[in-house]
Amino acid sequence: MAKTILRLPAVRQRTGLARATIYSKIALGIFPRQIRLGERCVGWVENEIEAWVDQRINETEARRSEVNHNE
Repeated sequence: MAKTILRLPAVRQRTGLARATIYSKIALGIFPRQIRLGERCVGWVENEIEAWVDQRINETEARRSEVNHNE
């Protein structure tokens, strides 16, 4: 399977996060780390970003389901 590298604007668009938030989450270990593409160039593996987004969606749906069951 071919892997795609996303640059920061695409990562921001897919996650809805600001640049500073992305790097803050990386530092906390709760966001996929970027990979070095060149001396002054980084990117993110698309599958890792998609998995992170899917996990956020699943966590939100689980919380909503839990709230609905408790009502």
